[in-house]
Amino acid sequence: MTFFEVGKTKHPLVIDHLFPKMPVGVMGSAGGDIPQEVMDRVFQLGKEIARRGYVLITGACPGIPHEAVKGAKSENGFVVGISPGLNMEEHVLKYRSPTWGYDAVIYTGSGLMGREIENIRSCDVVVFAGGRSGTLGEFAIAYDEAKIIGVLQGTGGITDHLDKVVSYIEKQSGAVVAASPDPAELLDKLEVLYAERLLPSYIKLVETHNPHGEMDV
Repeated sequence: MTFFEVGKTKHPLVIDHLFPKMPVGVMGSAGGDIPQEVMDRVFQLGKEIARRGYVLITGACPGIPHEAVKGAKSENGFVVGISPGLNMEEHVLKYRSPTWGYDAVIYTGSGLMGREIENIRSCDVVVFAGGRSGTLGEFAIAYDEAKIIGVLQGTGGITDHLDKVVSYIEKQSGAVVAASPDPAELLDKLEVLYAERLLPSYIKLVETHNPHGEMDV
């Protein structure tokens, strides 16, 4: 099943772009010692996201998220970065963040921790790979806000311990977590969850909605 299929049948509301393509976030370590094997798998994850026609969203930072950007752009994918900076100057000079590969950068001016809320809320599906304290914060937001969460297993960092984190939380937030060490298999699982949990309600919303919005009178 792909995003453009609902029960194996292409739905006209999706095909005609009456609501946005599925945004997939990739969150992970922006620094530290990241093995090349992990970077290679995240690159493949980015390629898969783009190949399937989704929009990649990252925190517009180096490291693991930017490797996903490289993968997505190798397939001419569409990439959005959620920057901690107030503008391009802060993005480059203060945060030393990448500029290559982004089709759009959203400047939040919220700092590294503050922009995490916008980062997660901009995604329907959030994938975690590697990660340190910042990634753990993003996971906590995603879990608390009932997101569809993917875990790219075997990528080290906090990601390899998220099953324990969930068991310690002891809270049913409505979030659902799928895991796999293989990027393509992980996206397969996330597509099914999206089609089951979000797409039907989205379709119901837009079926009686003016896709161009309505002006105030």
